[in-house]
Amino acid sequence: MRTLNKMNATELNHSTETFCLLDIGYSQIFNTCLLEVAVVLFLTVLIISGNLVVIFVFHCAPLLSHHTTSSFIQTMAYADFLVGVSCLIPSLSLLHHLEGVNEKLTCMVFSYMVCVLKSVSMASLACVSIDRYVAITRPLSYTALVTPCRLRTCIALIWLYSALIFLPSFFGWGKPGYHGDVFKWCSTWDTQPLFTAFIVAALYAPAAFTVCFTYAHIFRICRQHTRQISERRARFGPQDPEPGEQACTDKRYATVLFRITSVFYLLWLPYIIYFLLESAGIYHHAIVSFLTTWLAISNSFCNCLIYSLSNSAFRKGLKRLCLLCLQRSDTKKPLGDPPAPPRPACHV
Repeated sequence: MRTLNKMNATELNHSTETFCLLDIGYSQIFNTCLLEVAVVLFLTVLIISGNLVVIFVFHCAPLLSHHTTSSFIQTMAYADFLVGVSCLIPSLSLLHHLEGVNEKLTCMVFSYMVCVLKSVSMASLACVSIDRYVAITRPLSYTALVTPCRLRTCIALIWLYSALIFLPSFFGWGKPGYHGDVFKWCSTWDTQPLFTAFIVAALYAPAAFTVCFTYAHIFRICRQHTRQISERRARFGPQDPEPGEQACTDKRYATVLFRITSVFYLLWLPYIIYFLLESAGIYHHAIVSFLTTWLAISNSFCNCLIYSLSNSAFRKGLKRLCLLCLQRSDTKKPLGDPPAPPRPACHV
């Protein structure tokens, strides 16, 4: 009887013990996975705060709205902000604030949300590269081709397309991707090779090909323009206005966007490689799954960091936002004694 009671107590302890994907960093005192909580909460705070700053700066700096690509950058900022908000789900789960919820439904909804939002970022980066490609290759017809109506339609299609790609995950097609597996049910949700191949063919491959093709042509054209300007200056001296200066400006702006795109794919490449290997049944490791997933999600903070460091107009907008905050804080200070009236001046 004592043996049976001990076995029941052991099973009860295992059933109530918090699920830790990494199997390390579990604290008996706090009854939580300290390492996973630290990583998830740290990234959540960074992503939410960083993208809130980007959103506010775009609303406070009219200079940033001069480029059409600012609409796609704002779309990415909103998507990354929502990634940070969705990361509150695993944070609350690790802190035992989601006890009693349906793990299967919560895991499926969380994975779907993060996949859709990152798909929006990936598609937006591809559209940004197309926009810059059209601006450089067809500068005279750019305003006629890229209209505000077409821009809004394109952004709406990005959200719709991203939502539809991962919708089959609710109908038994398989797991759309790894996102921490902070719920125990998530770790038992398998990926399916056909669904993975569908995601790669419908999203990852076209977006990567578009970015590589457009930026390769953009920098090749800008290099040709720069060489032509140098040859013209050597022959005729500096001219005013200098032909090709707009192309150089477009190259600088394209360089900023290329940095954002490069960091995006560098951070997401380990995740995509692991996703493909696990789907094919070649490799599976819980720690690698966790690290590659949250490395990819950390890109939601890197976007705003790169943009703030690389774009002078953004830095001016950030400075303006800080000045507005300081002015409002000064106006909220309690007023002291009224200033003494000025003394009458003596005129001789």
